[in-house]
This record gives sequence, structure tokens and C-alpha cells, in this order.
Amino acid sequence: MLDFIKKTMLTGIGLAMKTKEEVEDWVKEIVKKGEMTENEGRSFLEELKNKSQKAQEDFEKKIETKFKELLKKANIATRDEINAMKQEIEELKAKSSSD
Repeated sequence: MLDFIKKTMLTGIGLAMKTKEEVEDWVKEIVKKGEMTENEGRSFLEELKNKSQKAQEDFEKKIETKFKELLKKANIATRDEINAMKQEIEELKAKSSSD
């Protein structure tokens, strides 16, 4: 399951990189033709970059949320839950040895 998610994400990243290069080439061509100034082209690419980063962050948050839901449904403890239990055990050990 994790391997499938990893392959899917890598495919998406590869596609995004290809698309980014194509958009940059397209903007360069428009600037050459004089349909857009160089500053407008840079601004446009920067805006696309920012929107792309935001979309990627949102996507990663959604994946993380869905993965946590899957773990919860499968009744698998998360690292945070395991660490919390370790902490409780250590506290109980310390308390019982002081008694």
C-alpha cells in the first residue's frame, strides 16, 4: 500500500516537473513574440510557482489526513501514540519505584 502511494506521488511530481518546464518554455516564447514583457513573464511564473506550492502543500495535508484515517480504521498505532504510551510507562515505572 505504501509503495503504491509512493509511486503515485513520484509520478505526480514527474508530471508536475514536465509541465513546469513546458510552461516556462511557453512563457519564454510569448515574451520573444512581444505579447508579454519580461517582467510580466517573471511575475506570471512566480505566481504559478506560488500557486503550485500551495496546491502541493494542500495535497500533502490531504494525503497525511487520509493516511491517518486509514491507520485509525486499521487500528494501527501511530508513532505519536506509541511515544505517548512509552512516556506513560516511564512515568508509571518512576512512580512505582518511588513507592
